[in-house]
Amino acid sequence: MFKKNSFLQKLTGGMKLEEEMEEKSDTETEVADWMEEEGQLSVDVYQTPTDIVVQTMTAGVRPEDLQITICRDMITIKGKREENKTINKDNYFAQELYWGSFSRTVMLPQEVEPEEAEAIEKHGLLIIKLPKIDKDKKSTVKIKSL
Repeated sequence: MFKKNSFLQKLTGGMKLEEEMEEKSDTETEVADWMEEEGQLSVDVYQTPTDIVVQTMTAGVRPEDLQITICRDMITIKGKREENKTINKDNYFAQELYWGSFSRTVMLPQEVEPEEAEAIEKHGLLIIKLPKIDKDKKSTVKIKSL
């Protein structure tokens, strides 16, 4: 139903208190929905002569709260950063850090050996080294006689 604005509302662009409360509750719902979504990690991906290297910042995340899944052509990093719940929301002046679940899947530019991957965490920086598959590598097979 369309509500007619008063002359003062038209002049100032203001709203009635009930409309403000309705709009505020809709905005709070949108913010709450956004906060429940999974965050996405920022990553750097580069190569060395032997490895594909993936780096990401995971400061504040315990290693046991991280999960790394590697396929030959893809890597997925998932985790959760726990919020300090001892501080009341009303006491914050600014709250910009991301808390909660996050993940990132990266398609790799070259196939890697998942079994030989190595992950190191240093001062909040997670470094994952993925050895490249050597497609030029050849081996000979000895034939057995039965």
